[in-house]
Amino acid sequence: MQLYHHPYSMDSQKVRLALEEKGIDYTSNHANPLTGKNMDSSFFRMNPTAKLPVFQNGAHILFDTIEIIKYIERVVEVSSGVETNTSNDREINEWMQKIQRWNPKIFTLSHVPDKYRLFVSKFLRRVVIARMAESPDLASVYHLKLRIAYETEDKLKNVDLLKDNEEELVQLLDEAEVQLSETTYLAGEEFSMADVMLIPVLARLSLLDVEDEYIESRPNISKYWKVVKQRPSYKAVIGNYFSGWRKYRTLLKTWLFVCIRSVLRKY
Repeated sequence: MQLYHHPYSMDSQKVRLALEEKGIDYTSNHANPLTGKNMDSSFFRMNPTAKLPVFQNGAHILFDTIEIIKYIERVVEVSSGVETNTSNDREINEWMQKIQRWNPKIFTLSHVPDKYRLFVSKFLRRVVIARMAESPDLASVYHLKLRIAYETEDKLKNVDLLKDNEEELVQLLDEAEVQLSETTYLAGEEFSMADVMLIPVLARLSLLDVEDEYIESRPNISKYWKVVKQRPSYKAVIGNYFSGWRKYRTLLKTWLFVCIRSVLRKY
């Protein structure tokens, strides 16, 4: 099994948490979007969306996060010969879909200083154009990526859209807060794939230094956050990369420019 991902991609984190929780061995392949690695023609041919993660098992390729997680669960069932269906499968699925509907990209980019965001955005557009020249047969999908990049910049200028995005997050967290007042985990008393979906959301809020506003202000989520951070899967997938938040944010700026300048010479 092959997983193409990046440590700071939220959807990648969700899939890796699922793999760790289920104890599945896989080959890890890093595809750094900040250096345009996910724009390589070989990656595009496998996954026209150029989104991470991509899960490959033989000839079977998946790039929808929830589909990958459900596939992982089926693999475990087949290999163990034991069905893992529980009475709260419906609740788990509803939470997974609800969490996945929220767009973290808009929220994240809206909290990144304009000068850094625009620098990376311009660089990635140059990478797309260069890749398109190298592989003209993929021009249509590269054009689509360019259009999405421009549309994203327009969305970040739309105050109403940003407000709606934040309100969706607040509603999601408020619903989780109510649920966690009744159960230990998001869909009951046992850790489930619903929690796998929520943990990267909380990690992203912590990374963006808005933990006080969105997590600590909700006592049940705050307690839950402290509990799930003790799980081995969290430490393996997120904790090892995100230790020392303020140090990471400072180093990220330097690392970002070093990575981009090294690749920029090609274009």
